[in-house]
Amino acid sequence: MVVTELYEGQGLGNQIWCYVVTRVITKDKGYDFGIMHPENFKGLDFMDLDFGRPIIGGNGPEGERPFSLPEGVKYYYSEHKIVHPVSMADIRIYDKNLINVPDDTKIDGVMQDEQYILHRKNEIRGWLKIKNEYDCFDYSSEDICIINFRGGEFSRHKELYLTQKYWNDAVAQMQQIKKGLKFIVITDDIVNAKKFFPQYEVLHFNIGKDYSIIKNAYYLILSNSSFAWFPAWLSDNLKYCIAPKYWGRHNISDGYWSCGYNITSGWHYLDRDGKIFNYDSCVKEFTNYIEKHKDLFKTEESLNRYIFKPSNKFTFLKQRGVFYIRKIKEVISRFL
Repeated sequence: MVVTELYEGQGLGNQIWCYVVTRVITKDKGYDFGIMHPENFKGLDFMDLDFGRPIIGGNGPEGERPFSLPEGVKYYYSEHKIVHPVSMADIRIYDKNLINVPDDTKIDGVMQDEQYILHRKNEIRGWLKIKNEYDCFDYSSEDICIINFRGGEFSRHKELYLTQKYWNDAVAQMQQIKKGLKFIVITDDIVNAKKFFPQYEVLHFNIGKDYSIIKNAYYLILSNSSFAWFPAWLSDNLKYCIAPKYWGRHNISDGYWSCGYNITSGWHYLDRDGKIFNYDSCVKEFTNYIEKHKDLFKTEESLNRYIFKPSNKFTFLKQRGVFYIRKIKEVISRFL
């Protein structure tokens, strides 16, 4: 069995990624799977997920090395993380060790690489099926473009919060793709969204209906939030999708992606100059960036990463200390 844990501090998109990658790994390996704390899943109202075998025991800090593992689980593996030395952004890339974990392992990480799951896309559609009462087609029209605006806590981080220019350029590009489109904004933050889009209808229903509207759209302009990734990726209708180039560091990147694997096949990416890039050109550019920064993108090969070493209060405090030092550096870097 391979297990992962759904944390209270994760957003819906992050939870779905961890859930799906865990199921795909176990499908490929012939293992059972289990999900710790399924009650934390933020999509319980509108999805009926199979959470696998019941998990008993295990505890520890969110996303950190556990104090103890669940019954029957022997190992712990955390996806390899890479931090940009200046911006402190998470720029991790595909981790081949993650998909080769031994049986009876708990896995943690961001896990948002399409390579992990692409080969089981049709099965994933079934796993993430929306309940009929939440599946909304009211805005599913070839004459409508859905703009997914992410506000909330994003608005407090200038390196993350997309600019007015991004949204204006994306709309202009989409108008060239198809004339006469009507733009409708789906958001978690109506107040801020109306500041960016005073001319458009701005809507927020509930997490399930918002997710469904994105899933059923024909044209999409996305924010750099994982919330919209799965509904956009699994859409049967989608004709054209624009997303921010460099994803979580669109505003400041010199060529890196945050995360490093947030490039999705079939989508189009808008840079800060308002130019559109397809998937292949983005991959080629980022591959060259990695080649020029080999030392930064080294991955750890040691199987010792699979050995479980229980955490303790001292280790946890040390981990928290490193975390807060990184956060302080990140805050300082915003003002430099």
